[in-house]
Amino acid sequence: MIAEPAELRDEAVRGVETPSGKGRSAENFPVGSLLIRRDLRPHVHAFYRFARNADDIADNPALTAEEKIRRLDRMAAILDGTPGGDSPTAAAMHKSLVETRMTAQHCHDVLRAFRLDATKRRYRDWNDLMAYCRYSASPVGRQLLDLHGESRETWPASDALCSALQVLNHLQDCADDYSVLDRVYLPMTDLAAEGIGVETLAARASCRRLRRVLDSMLDRTDALVATARGLAPQVVSSGLRWESAVIVELATRLLRRLRRGDPLADRVRLKKSDFMVAFVIGVLQGFR
Repeated sequence: MIAEPAELRDEAVRGVETPSGKGRSAENFPVGSLLIRRDLRPHVHAFYRFARNADDIADNPALTAEEKIRRLDRMAAILDGTPGGDSPTAAAMHKSLVETRMTAQHCHDVLRAFRLDATKRRYRDWNDLMAYCRYSASPVGRQLLDLHGESRETWPASDALCSALQVLNHLQDCADDYSVLDRVYLPMTDLAAEGIGVETLAARASCRRLRRVLDSMLDRTDALVATARGLAPQVVSSGLRWESAVIVELATRLLRRLRRGDPLADRVRLKKSDFMVAFVIGVLQGFR
């Protein structure tokens, strides 16, 4: 019998997963809801928990950048089959991939984004932000589509939807991201064009110039949502088609609330009525 290396034993005791302090109860969009096929739900949840716990590492203000990357690398190793109980969600994701015969690429893509979060605190322009969303957001939709056996022709619309959801979340959290993590997803060129800097995010309310930056980002996000409306008609699986349509409607409603609300004054969020209306509209659209 080969003894387990001491460093692995110590790692298993400590664990690599850690809460970031961010709440998980305020999620905007359903993940693996009852609309998804029953047999696939556990695998959708496994992916969500894996990504959520990796995101928590990247967002933990108590960890250094080097420690975050070390922990994310450890999750990647376990994802690929390295033994270890120090990352239960990575181990569960590896098991899910084996059972579904899925590639681990989408999982590694999100880990790439979280490594970036550990070291990168500013984004040059909109294209730079979209390049980040390619790894932080798009793999989520691609994982779901591949899990359902959907055509990869659905990827462009799915990528647009996932990127839109990511930007909306960035706008919701822009004040906390700056104050807690010194991380700013608002493009530096947009801020510079208005003659303001990141310190504007420390105010208790958005000034007129910051409001123009937010509205400009919402305009571009609105264009992404418009592209995303082409997703549901391409999806063959009825449950995923309905869920896609519901999420597009929720994104539309959150975008409208961010138009009217101020994320510096208060966290702009969806209401219960938004979820109810979006569910009805989304399912009806899915049927059509």
